[in-house]
This record gives sequence, structure tokens and C-alpha cells, in this order.
Amino acid sequence: MTRISIRPYSFRDSEMLRQNGMHPVLARLFAARGIVSSTELQTDLPALLPPTTLTNSEKAATYLADAIAQKKRLVIVADYDCDGATACAVGLRGLRMLGATVDYIVPNRFEYGYGLTPEIVELTAREKNPDVIITVDNGIASIDGVAAAKKRGIDVVVTDHHLPADTLPDAAVIVNPNQLACNFASKNLAGVGVMFYVLLALRAEMRKRGVFDQQSQPKLDTLLDLVALGTVADVVKLDANNRILVAQGLKRMRSGRMHAGIAALFRVAGREPRLASPFDLGFAVGPRLNAAGRLADMSLGIECLTTDDEGRAWQIAQELNSINADRKDIEREMQDIALLHLDDFQADSSHTITVFDESWHQGVIGIVASRLKDKFYRPTITFAPGDEGLMKGSGRSIPGFHLRDALDLVSKHSPTLIQKFGGHAMAAGLTIRTEDFSAFQLAFEAVGKAWLRQDQLERIIETDGPLEEAHYTVDFIELMDSHVWGQGFPPPIFCDEFKLVSQRILKERHLKMSLEKNGVRYDAIWFGHTDNLSEKVRVAFRLDANEYNGTTKVQLLVEHAENA
Repeated sequence: MTRISIRPYSFRDSEMLRQNGMHPVLARLFAARGIVSSTELQTDLPALLPPTTLTNSEKAATYLADAIAQKKRLVIVADYDCDGATACAVGLRGLRMLGATVDYIVPNRFEYGYGLTPEIVELTAREKNPDVIITVDNGIASIDGVAAAKKRGIDVVVTDHHLPADTLPDAAVIVNPNQLACNFASKNLAGVGVMFYVLLALRAEMRKRGVFDQQSQPKLDTLLDLVALGTVADVVKLDANNRILVAQGLKRMRSGRMHAGIAALFRVAGREPRLASPFDLGFAVGPRLNAAGRLADMSLGIECLTTDDEGRAWQIAQELNSINADRKDIEREMQDIALLHLDDFQADSSHTITVFDESWHQGVIGIVASRLKDKFYRPTITFAPGDEGLMKGSGRSIPGFHLRDALDLVSKHSPTLIQKFGGHAMAAGLTIRTEDFSAFQLAFEAVGKAWLRQDQLERIIETDGPLEEAHYTVDFIELMDSHVWGQGFPPPIFCDEFKLVSQRILKERHLKMSLEKNGVRYDAIWFGHTDNLSEKVRVAFRLDANEYNGTTKVQLLVEHAENA
């Protein structure tokens, strides 16, 4: 069941913003998102939270400055998603700019699992012979891996943003805004954001040591296109600090000052960098990079982000595009199988979904979980076969159900049920024994029943209400696009009633409509839906500037439509 609602806002806050010179519609939109002053919308770099407020960033800076001075060999151990790949690229590029000897390794996720495991330490020691391992977007749960590194005389610097457990690894330094002692005002930094902050602190430390001054220091802002991509692709909340990082990265892309790999990924995705938006990063560029980690080897993605050779970047981008096409085919097939498994799924009596198939690919189960979660609006975990009697699960959640905490509770109630797990509120991964699948299913559903009320299992599309007809314009779309919207700071969705003039199905999958209000007609499209609607409809929609044959027209991208 889906319901359209209108987001409340403070008229007083809206008026204050309007009186300070803000466009009246934007004033209403921002007030509805909790903005009370236009200073909260600043996207200039000086408005960033200072690195000194991120716990241990200065300790990491001192440690790394010493390591660079002593010419120690540094090796980054990366994660295999877009955040991990961009964090690795930022780390490699930034540390080299600051004079470090640094290499990286990104383990095959299917062979070595997640995080800095003892096996990955052994592999890194054998292949790279490091003095120091730096983790990016992982490591906070790697107690055994850090211990294994120490045993070999290798120090570990952990940079991560995942939620820590009660016990932390015995690393030389841990930088993570989510560790208990950290008072950093943004708990929503992505892994790439944490690495960027460590570099800022390191540069400040090296300035203090007289290695360079304000004029001669490396320009770390050149890395912000990578920071923006990883931040958006990891679907972290775009709080004020993350909006600055993303806005600055988008600014570089729009002006053509991006790295060769990002330019190539835009081109292969058929997107225009001069119009770069968070949507492009999350749904066009990010997935092509992620595909390498899902089906092949993320070192291909990292090479794309670290090469300055435009020809090589284009070659890799085409490979990544091809891998992504394969990922889409596998995903469609898995989704069809999942829907067969859920043929007799009783939504009314179920609070969660747990599904497994012997034929599924580990690298794609997360996307399938996301699709099922969207369709049924239930916390969903999909499982694929792992090694030696194990199965790997990937979960996606809905608001109000903290997935990692739910797995933690299952683990506390049944200590032998989950072999390992980790993640966030909205996404998590885990490993269980194959014979425990049914027991896990029951335990997970029990947490769902305890935590979720029936009204939380109803999808609510929050909108900003009707939009005055004068603002259905390309100019107004450009005005909205000049701001950063995304996770936790949702893009404007409007809703209104229209007369349905015509409807037809495109490519057997999408509903193309012509809608009319007060004598004015609008083209509209509802992707992934083929519903037959009546003559009067209530529609929740986003405004889109659709360019075709050199002409730009406003069209409505439908989020939900129902008979009025």
C-alpha cells in the first residue's frame, strides 16, 4: 500500500528565508527540510567542519607525516564498492601528492570476504611487503586482521565510517566519526570523506613541519570530484557538511575539471558532465563502478579513477559499462526467481522478507534485496551460496528499522546463528550456515514483529504539495538543480490532481502519459509501471528538463500515481 502525503513546514521559517531574498518556493522547500537560515546552505569550502574536530585525525596526521619522512611503504587496503574505490583513489592520489610511497590492494570479495581479515593481511604482506596498512571504508570490525598485521610487525591505520562494535581493533590509529569518543558534528561522512579529512589533517601537519606553506602545498580540492562520487554512491545522509563536499565535486565536474576516469564514466553512461547532478552520480556513474566489485575485480574500477591517461580511462570505462550490462541481466533473472519464491508471500502477516536461491550470484544479491524492499516495503535480506556450507546475505531496510542493530539483536538472542555481520541502518551484510537459514528467517521475522508497527509497513511518498503553474519551467528546474539534494535531504517532489488525456505503455515496462491541468498539458512518464489509470489522477512527481532534438521541454517524472 502506497500513500501520498504532504511534508509539513514552518511558515515562519519559510517567511524568514523568503524575506532574506530566497525564491518563495525554495524557501518553502528548505523550511520543510529543517533549514532555518541560508547559512546552512553554504557550499563554499571554508564552511566545511574543521579536520581538528574529527577525533584522531591529528594523531593520524602525525603518524603518517612521520611514516612519510621515514620513507615507509604504505599500502591501502580498499573495499570493493564505489565508496571504497573512490576512498582508495583519494588516498593514493592525495598521499602521493604529499610525498608518500603508497600502493594499494583490493581483495576479491568472494575469495577473501569483507574487511581486513588475517588472510588479506597475509596476501598484502606477501605481495606488497608494507610497513603500514591503511584501511579505507573498512577496518573498524577487523580485530583479527589488525592483530595478524601486528604479529607481522605491520602497523595499521584504520579509516572507516561503519558503526563500531563494543570492542575496537588494536590499530595504531582509528579515524571514524562513529566511534564513541568522536564529537565530529557530521556522523554521516562516507569512507571517502573520512580519507579526505585525514589528508586535510596530514597536509596541515606537514605545513606545521615546514615541508610546504600555503602557496606551495598540494591542492587537495582537486580530489573533490572523487569525494562527491563516493559520498553520493554510498547513500549516506547529505547533511550540511556532506552537501559542501558534493556541491564542490559537482562544481568541478560541471566545469570540466574532473579526473579522466570520471569523465570517461560520464561519457560511457551517456550523461553530460556540464549538467552533473547527484542523480547522475548515484544512478549512472556509481553503478558502473560498483559493477566491477560485484561481478569482477574492483582494481579495474580503481585503475579507472587513478589513471591520468584519457585513452586508458575510456578503455576501462567501456569494460565497466559492459560488466554493468551483465550485472543488469543477472539482476533481472534473479529478480524473476525471487518473485517466484515470493509467489505466496503474505504481506499482511509478514514484517520482513528473507529469500535464498542456489543459483544466485553473491555480487548482485544486494541490488535484488533493494528491488524487493522497494516492491514489498519490508526489510529484506537475500542470500546466495557461499563456501563450505555457508551462505552470504545482503540486506536493505526501510525507515524505522535499523538493520545492523536488528542483526546484532538476532546474534545476541542466538549467538551461534550468525557467523559474522556488519553494516548500517539501511544496509547490511552477513554470513550464516546453510542449515541455519530457516532458523534465521524466524529470528529475523521475530525482530521485525517486535520493532515494526503496521503503519510503518505502508510506503508513504512525502511530497512538497502542489506547485504553482508559473514554476513548471526550465528556469525553475535549473534553480532547483543549483542546490544539492539527496539522501536525508530529499529532492523536491510535488503532487497535484490532473486530467489524464492519454496513456500508453513504452517498451512493455513504462507508462507514458499526457496530463492536463487548467488547460495546460504536460508530458509525464512513470518508469517501471504499467498501471491503467482513470480519467482523473493524483500524481506525485519530480520536474525534469527533457532535451530532445535541440529543444528542452518540461516533463513530469512520476513517483506515484493513483486514481483521484
